Amino acid sequence: MPIETLPASALRARVDPQALGFADTDELQELPLPWIGQERAEQAARFGLKIEEPDYHLFVLGETGCGRTTLLQRLVREVAATRPVPPDLVYLNDFEAPERPRALRLPPGQGRELRQLMAELAKTLQTQIPRRLLAPDYTVAADRVQAAAQAEEERDLAALRAFAESRRFALVHEPSREHTAEPAREGPGREPGRMVFTRRAADGQPLTAEKAAALAPEERAAIDADEEALRAEVGRFTERSRAREQSANETLGSLRRQAVKPLLEHGLQTIRAALRKRIKDTVKLGRWLEQVQQHVLDNLELFVAGEAADEGARVDALLALLARLRVNVAVDHHDQTGAPVVVDDNPVYRSLFGSVEYEAESDVLVTDFSRIRAGSLLRAHGGFLLLHLSDLLADLAVWEKLRRFLRSGRLQIEEPGTMFAPISAVSLQPEPVDVDVKIVLIASVADYYLVQEGDPEVARHFRCKVDFAGSFRATDESRRATAIFVAHACRRMGLPPFDAGAVARLIEETHREAEDQSRQSAVFARTEALVMEAAAIARGRGAARVEAFDVRAALEARARRHDYPEQRLQEAIADGERLIEAGGERIGVLNGLSVVDLGDHRFGLPVRVVASTHAGEDGLLNIEREVALSGPAHDKGVLVLHSHLATLFRHVAPLALSATVVVEQEYGGIEGDSASCAEFYALLSSLAGLPLRQGIAVTGAINQAGEMLPVGGVNEKIEGFFRTCMQQGLDGSQGVLIPARSRRRLMLGTELCEAVAAGRFHIYTADTAGAGMELLTGRAYGRLGSGGYAADTVLGMAQRTLQAFRRACQAAQPSAPAPSRPWRRPPAPLGAGRKGGRIRAQRLR
Repeated sequence: MPIETLPASALRARVDPQALGFADTDELQELPLPWIGQERAEQAARFGLKIEEPDYHLFVLGETGCGRTTLLQRLVREVAATRPVPPDLVYLNDFEAPERPRALRLPPGQGRELRQLMAELAKTLQTQIPRRLLAPDYTVAADRVQAAAQAEEERDLAALRAFAESRRFALVHEPSREHTAEPAREGPGREPGRMVFTRRAADGQPLTAEKAAALAPEERAAIDADEEALRAEVGRFTERSRAREQSANETLGSLRRQAVKPLLEHGLQTIRAALRKRIKDTVKLGRWLEQVQQHVLDNLELFVAGEAADEGARVDALLALLARLRVNVAVDHHDQTGAPVVVDDNPVYRSLFGSVEYEAESDVLVTDFSRIRAGSLLRAHGGFLLLHLSDLLADLAVWEKLRRFLRSGRLQIEEPGTMFAPISAVSLQPEPVDVDVKIVLIASVADYYLVQEGDPEVARHFRCKVDFAGSFRATDESRRATAIFVAHACRRMGLPPFDAGAVARLIEETHREAEDQSRQSAVFARTEALVMEAAAIARGRGAARVEAFDVRAALEARARRHDYPEQRLQEAIADGERLIEAGGERIGVLNGLSVVDLGDHRFGLPVRVVASTHAGEDGLLNIEREVALSGPAHDKGVLVLHSHLATLFRHVAPLALSATVVVEQEYGGIEGDSASCAEFYALLSSLAGLPLRQGIAVTGAINQAGEMLPVGGVNEKIEGFFRTCMQQGLDGSQGVLIPARSRRRLMLGTELCEAVAAGRFHIYTADTAGAGMELLTGRAYGRLGSGGYAADTVLGMAQRTLQAFRRACQAAQPSAPAPSRPWRRPPAPLGAGRKGGRIRAQRLR
């Protein structure tokens, strides 16, 4: 196809404000906000949230700002509202193994209720048990037991005294404590006291050592035998006394249990009645309440004040006992409606998986079941948990723990830092719990495929892929949906409404971001930012509504805030530091177009492409590649154009050609193949000796068949050269040549469109490189015939030069002409990109 000059109407997609069907966005605020252009993602998300089979967690991927997080949160909350409220989770002390607290799930709200009931029971026990043990019915029975034990002990003691008197020993019993009616502590029994006995002489006086020494040996032996018999009798008395004491204690303990057990059973039965709903862990709760009852009955002596010396220790032990009756409500759903939705924006180990808190006591870290804290996973049980993959990948320990959880579906709360603590720690091992949660993992496209390849074990648990599109086809429905999005943004942030013209301008900007007249960008975060900036400008001039003028002013202000590097480079061109000519003709020289991407700002910049040719056998040399300043895509483009050149002149092969091509004054590295067409034109111009128009810049890739291929950044490239031409003066002959396949990507600025409409600037399109060469040289490109190309065509003149080169090479080596060497391939470049300064990367796309 021949060259086509585009009219101004073809340079951008325009949105008619009248076609939007509203005056301003206040009319749209009550309309529901759809998933704009994300129908595929919405269907996938609804499927993933509905399916209840395991391993169907959601993997949400898309570009940052496309609404993946906001839309998923909204949909998840919508689905969660239809689900039942999950049970509470409580941790209880295990009286048999305190280091292994029990986990218990209760119907929603009953965790808090159980905690309150157990707290009331502890208060009741603390006040009522002492009263029961001091009541007359108990004290009378206890006194009776004590009196019987004391009477029996006195009879045994009298018999022991009589036995001692019969052997002329005086016996004194020193009891360790008085027998009283107060409750005796339970244990191995009270000590029977100390027995002191003294031998008497014949005169009834105590037998002294001097008197004993004066006795005959037979008398001393008799005394020793009597003493041994008395000692044996005292031992028997002591054993009977201890047995009697133990029996009395058991009887008193039984009396205490009988006195307190009805009170305790009534309190526990009240708790059972209050938690009458059938639950999964009913048996576990019943066993724990039985443990509570037994534990209290085994420690009744702590509830009654004893001797003053032991009072402090008794109170501490009593408080510790009551603390073990508490209920740790780790997850409370008493006020929940629907399933929980947990969004964890900081998923560190403790916040995601739960933790056990510690307290330092005497250089030891101590803890108990009441210090167990639930994490996001436990709080999301029965519901949904939203996480960002980048946060998880930043912490290897979190990633490993999550992998184990996904494999088993059970969560074990642990504190990984205790093993590295500077002091020893008392650790807990809470009972593992099953967790039923739907995880929604939000990620970039790159991170998604990183996990797919690097950790397939985790990836297989996320079988539902929710892929957010970066752009979507523009329709009347999508444009109205965009207007609804603007209306909701204004209401949410309290901004003035946008009129139809302002919304139309916003929609046009979404086409610019998508680089497509038929598609809109799905990255609505940029649109939302533009809404806020335009509203600020409208408020600044005191307007009640935002108009198209405000949106345009916001775009200009944004560009002004970020375009300092662009301004400096354009000034360098105007000052002659960067060699760019926007007029005249040059052989082997052409203006190419590049895009500089700084992350927060993209702009186009013309670059000069220079080629030189001479007779030789070195082939085509890409200077950027020789010095490792070009990326693989640019190197590929040079190889492709070399292949196309060899195909054009295959009838004069082997080619005796040495050629170089370079993008001048580029020292930070270039990437992309969009300069390959300009490089081809410069090379062909040098071969044919035909000058090229410097007022026309070229962008486009070329394939081996000579067709021009579409490239990216076409709007920035055209506008960059347009600014250069404006600085040097528009004369009506300047313009840009682009591939015809890039035509629909045009979304040029208003000023440039006006210049095209006035005939001061031109946009040309071509399907083939040959058509573009005719535009640049004003001469026919040429067609291969039986005798080669016609002499007056571009290819014919280049053919003549190549034939002359071959004759020159043959003349230089008449005896043994060397065969034409193929183009040599230098070592692969190490990479591309600027090494410093403000310009971080430049793409010739």
